[in-house]
Amino acid sequence: MEILLKKIAQVTGGEVIGDDRIIISGVNSLDIARPGEISFFTDPRYKESLKKTKASALIVEEKNHYFSETQIVVSNPQLAYARVSGLFAPPVPMYPGISERAVVHESVRIGKNVSIYPAVYVGEDAVIGDDTILFPGVFIGNRAEIGNSTLIYPNVSILQDCLIGNDVIIHAGTVIGSDGFGFVKDGSRSVKIPQTGTVQIDDRVEIGANNCIDRGTIGKTWIKSGVKTDNLVQVGHNVCIGEDTIVVAQAGISGSCNIGREVVIGGQVGISDHIKIGDRVMIGSQSGVAKSIAPGEVVSGTPTMPHRLWLRISTLITRLPQFNERLRKLEKKAEKLDKV
Repeated sequence: MEILLKKIAQVTGGEVIGDDRIIISGVNSLDIARPGEISFFTDPRYKESLKKTKASALIVEEKNHYFSETQIVVSNPQLAYARVSGLFAPPVPMYPGISERAVVHESVRIGKNVSIYPAVYVGEDAVIGDDTILFPGVFIGNRAEIGNSTLIYPNVSILQDCLIGNDVIIHAGTVIGSDGFGFVKDGSRSVKIPQTGTVQIDDRVEIGANNCIDRGTIGKTWIKSGVKTDNLVQVGHNVCIGEDTIVVAQAGISGSCNIGREVVIGGQVGISDHIKIGDRVMIGSQSGVAKSIAPGEVVSGTPTMPHRLWLRISTLITRLPQFNERLRKLEKKAEKLDKV
């Protein structure tokens, strides 16, 4: 694909400094970009790569004197890069129609222009919306409903009665609607609590690879519109995650938590059950959340505390052996003085 630089500037809302008639054939990083490709620069740490790049054009926040070729100046280079990459991204491959090697129950309602690859299973009374793609190995349980223009990658399991919205992307290996972790002790034995609820995933959600999203014990686990999760995320039963929240890799959210909208949960964060996280909270990576967090707070550490306080504490941790040694010496001096 080849696109005139002038059109790229229009898509990004940027101002061209240089020749806007350049033909761009792709997007690449500074280090490996070739003539005819466009790259972007936001981090001063890559200044040396910028000086050596062979890209024909560059997306920047302000004109950069280290780059002599054409530049597009935009207010947000990363957002502009995302939009430009979308122009050059190859289309998702579609199987032509419904494969004869897929198992689709006769009661299933299927929309227009649906692509169902071989080795897909769709159970009784399920619904598949228009323009949806199911890759090989996908399992759709009985009465599950999949919306329009949804993309479900290989080996995803969406179990019975789960609801998936429109324009959703679910990456490979994810399980939606598995039983929540619910047991009651009978002496030394653990007795399973039946998990009879469901999962609802709203529009424009993207679920990373190998996520586990448990169904509600009763009621539902609810992922609201615009939520994005990274790979290897665990969402417990009856959790509610608010609109446009981001959950990074290896985070675990225990049952019955209520996560607000536009929250950012860092990698490897663990959240205890029945916690309430307010809107626009930011939780630093590897934090342990043991109590509710008010809206707008920025926290880190285990247990969580204000982020700036955690930064001060973390810088002291490596000095604790030194402080301990000094304390022992002071204690010995104090003992000698007591004997005088």
